[in-house]
Amino acid sequence: MAATTTEFPPPSYSTSFFPVLIRVAKDQVINVSGLTSSKTGLKKCSRDKNRYEDPQVSRDATTKASDQQEEMALLQLFALNALELTAPAANDIVINYRKKGWVQLSGHEGAFSPAGYGTIWKRRLASDDTEVKAYRALMLDLTRDLVPRFYKEVEYKGDYYIEMQDLLEGFKDPSVMDIKMGTRTFAEQEVKNQTPRPDLYQKMVAVDSGAATEEENSIGAITKLRYMEFREQLSSTSTLGFRIEAVKYGQTPPVTNHKFVKTKDQIVETLSRFLSRRETAKSQITNRLRLIRKAIEKSPFFQTHEIIGSSILIVFDQFKAGAWMIDFAKTLKLKDGMRVDHMSPWQHGNHEDGYLSGLDNLIEVYCLWF
Repeated sequence: MAATTTEFPPPSYSTSFFPVLIRVAKDQVINVSGLTSSKTGLKKCSRDKNRYEDPQVSRDATTKASDQQEEMALLQLFALNALELTAPAANDIVINYRKKGWVQLSGHEGAFSPAGYGTIWKRRLASDDTEVKAYRALMLDLTRDLVPRFYKEVEYKGDYYIEMQDLLEGFKDPSVMDIKMGTRTFAEQEVKNQTPRPDLYQKMVAVDSGAATEEENSIGAITKLRYMEFREQLSSTSTLGFRIEAVKYGQTPPVTNHKFVKTKDQIVETLSRFLSRRETAKSQITNRLRLIRKAIEKSPFFQTHEIIGSSILIVFDQFKAGAWMIDFAKTLKLKDGMRVDHMSPWQHGNHEDGYLSGLDNLIEVYCLWF
């Protein structure tokens, strides 16, 4: 996908980023340091197709493991929920490298960029610091190790960014699954307007010509709430409390056509294909999901926040697996004294989102169907 014109801040090295040789193809190497690049003076060493050296530098045996780890981290794919990742640098070589190394799972172009070693920037609207507030609070919560680490907020030429942990650091050619959590993915404030809209009626009947009631057909319009609930019913969101948003299998292109994956059998088929009979990865992911479940139940943050549009990012490679909660752009703090359990049915005004119901069902699928 072509690079956008979005301009990002210069790189941050707050997390110990060092210059590192990056192998971008069998016969191409670039040197990255402060987002500068060079292809001169580099050559492949001996017959080992997996190692490249700068002839100017003699590598010490004690630093080899560290070098390989840095190389892996910068080659990895980062697949945060629902966003395309683009490069901040103007240099064509770096842009081309990062376009190959970063992957879009779905939507929202230009929102993410590689930053320093092990970190990324997430662009946010200047008028909306909802996610910044959420991450600051999460860093003080007992769930802090189950979400991306928040480092700081960055302002650059009037734009705002969140600098956070790159969750794929240390993974090699990982498979990635984005699972949207909750029995609804729209905020209550989005459906306050009860005025019927013809455009939403047209959207609905374009997907399912038989979905409209007789009354809706007669007026040719539906409310925003009706449309949003119809959309949730297309997938497993309304019935199971989660839906598979997007999947990337190793080095293959991402797959985002999971809109109509709805039944347990369809979900099991998708998860089975994703895990490819890797029992160790399945066990590690299941244990991680159980840990998330236990932490949420005790978390002061989750008791006092409506969690909408958040995802669980599942990642594994041939060596290890993990899962994290991500994307808190629509997470809102409740009024003083209000609490949610994330399991009770939603009624307008109670702010229940079904997050834990969905997580229970997701764990059940992993435990019982593999």
